[in-house]
Amino acid sequence: MWKTTEGSTGRLLQLCLGYYLAYIVTGLVVKAFTAAPQTPLGTPPMNAIAFLGYNTLGANLTCLIPVLALGWFRIRSIRLVTVGGVTFPSELLYIVPSGICTAIIIPTTTLMYTLPISVMVAMVIMRASVIVIGRVVDGLQIAQGILQKRIYWEENAAVAFAVLAACIELFGSHTGGFAFLRNRAAVVIFTSYIAAYAIRIYIMNYFKNTRPKGAPMDNTGYFGLEQISASVTMVLMALAVLLGPRAFPSWLEAPQVADFIAAIQQPAPGWLWAAFSGIAFGLVAFFSVFIFMFKGRTATFTGLLNRLTSLVAGTTATVVGHWLFRSKLPSLQNWISLGFVLVAVTFLTRAERRRALELKLAQEI
Repeated sequence: MWKTTEGSTGRLLQLCLGYYLAYIVTGLVVKAFTAAPQTPLGTPPMNAIAFLGYNTLGANLTCLIPVLALGWFRIRSIRLVTVGGVTFPSELLYIVPSGICTAIIIPTTTLMYTLPISVMVAMVIMRASVIVIGRVVDGLQIAQGILQKRIYWEENAAVAFAVLAACIELFGSHTGGFAFLRNRAAVVIFTSYIAAYAIRIYIMNYFKNTRPKGAPMDNTGYFGLEQISASVTMVLMALAVLLGPRAFPSWLEAPQVADFIAAIQQPAPGWLWAAFSGIAFGLVAFFSVFIFMFKGRTATFTGLLNRLTSLVAGTTATVVGHWLFRSKLPSLQNWISLGFVLVAVTFLTRAERRRALELKLAQEI
């Protein structure tokens, strides 16, 4: 067994490996059910929105069942508060909003891919935005006195190369990188995604950076409460979309709404297997959150590591997808962009060595 300790580089590598593998499976599953000539069940490819609903259901259950079975909803609070005679952990005041943001991020991620814009451009914009958000969050929390660490120059260099990789994809796109700005639905969805991710990353790092010395991090407690609130929010959102057209018939003019309602009222063949495929997506959520909240690291570092791991995994899934489903191979532009990503990873490796040494010296004092 590969035994590691909390906050160690080895534990970080384990999380990245799990995230990488789960992300590859998630990417292949999407292609298998929506893009291949026929699904693994021999049925016609599913509508993207229908698959989103079934896959998200499976992913939610993959997260919720362990949370409830292992009692991860019992967070080890550093302070209790009482409101209206009810006493509860103070962390709930910001973990619940984080869960609501998660409920917005999950569907908007897939909805971006259903719009009439380049999928590659959507992926690049979303990844680059999260990388920049991490750096901004660190700057804000350093100014507020919440984060007591400095950002290494290697981390800033990694951000620069990651953004450069995104620019190569964005401005090299023959479809026009910013064409989506002329699509109102795309702008609304993208803005919702960015705003929700910014709030969520700030909250996760607020939780991590405000734990008193000696207090347990309890990332599992955070994850459990966030997933419960996200699940409740998504159920309410699904009900609103399902019942909304009764009050606002014009909603049905949006193809995404019509497809979602049809997927519920008339389940597609193999919908249960599509939900089962959500296990990989659920595992992605586990690893992603624990990377974002990794002990002793900055939001700049963890945001970069998270997004770069997903980018490398996405490239791997594309290559494997070509072999399995005869889909397109990455273009020369994609490989050049990946090269800049690997340069960013090199700088992250240097930053991790410095941070691990810093933490080791701090423990010896």
